[in-house]
Amino acid sequence: MGFYTSRMDKFHMRVAGGDDVAAIRELIQASVRGLQVADYSLAQREGALATVFTVDSQLIADGTYFVAIAEGGVMAGCGGWSFRKTLYGGDHQMEKIAPERLDAQKDAAKIRAIFVHPDFARMGLGSLILATAEEAAKAEGFTRFEMGSTLTGVTLYEQKGYREVERKKVPVSGGETIEVVRMVKVASETCR
Repeated sequence: MGFYTSRMDKFHMRVAGGDDVAAIRELIQASVRGLQVADYSLAQREGALATVFTVDSQLIADGTYFVAIAEGGVMAGCGGWSFRKTLYGGDHQMEKIAPERLDAQKDAAKIRAIFVHPDFARMGLGSLILATAEEAAKAEGFTRFEMGSTLTGVTLYEQKGYREVERKKVPVSGGETIEVVRMVKVASETCR
């Protein structure tokens, strides 16, 4: 595992740009195919990669999506948040996208699309991306967070103070569905 295991300063977080889309797409595919095997079937993973687990260009345009760059310039992870109503998905999802803006005084910021490349899994990178997204949302006045987690991410998010609200079957291509867990957190709750 090398220096990545305990040296989070070896990852540089920055706002994603349009030039990152191809690398983000590749990272998402590697993450889903490598880390979600125990939670979703091959057909579900591939169906989700064609629909739900795709790049959301609105997040990039809004400047609320981040990439984690490892030493040597390798993209190790990505994720962000949104001030829009859409809870999960990307440009090709089958469900309606809700682009309306949220009100920080009454709505929860949406934590969105956190993926870690399998080569950098279990090194604290998911936690770093989540903390970066939460801090950016707090800076915009949000005090509550909501996400649509994959089954793979639930344990991490529970450790970070999120609680499960509901589970939903989300349609993906090939006539498949995947289970997504809606989770919520209040900013003042413990951030471990």
